[in-house]
Amino acid sequence: MISVSEDIGIEEPVEEVYGYMDDPYNHAEVTPSITDVRNVEPLDNGGKRLEHTYTMAGIGVDGALEEVEHVENELMRFEMTGELEGEITLRFEDEDGGTRLTYAAEYDVPTKVLEKLVEPFVRRYNERELRTTLENVKTRLEVEG
Repeated sequence: MISVSEDIGIEEPVEEVYGYMDDPYNHAEVTPSITDVRNVEPLDNGGKRLEHTYTMAGIGVDGALEEVEHVENELMRFEMTGELEGEITLRFEDEDGGTRLTYAAEYDVPTKVLEKLVEPFVRRYNERELRTTLENVKTRLEVEG
């Protein structure tokens, strides 16, 4: 199991950052390796279920995300199923009127990816991916606001 976690300060209120990240299509906009988001369905808990394609080391990995915890302006926790299995947690904390966004993921690397790459490379790749995603959220919300 691979575990990665990063956080970033964004000079926008928690409600703004949470609202942006609550739209699954925005994840595809800020996460370079998400190449497709489809079949988005609302859930009774306020969250969403969706299917996606994530490209890891040049290999498309299809799966589904289900938001099993949805706490407005605080937390989103997703279970990943399909070729990529694990969990994604987004935490939103007020930080002097801005937001501290923490993005954590735990997942098993699909066999077809492991056959092509070694695990340490995949970890570094995803750490960079996570950092880029957080920087893109910050840029979208602070610059394009």
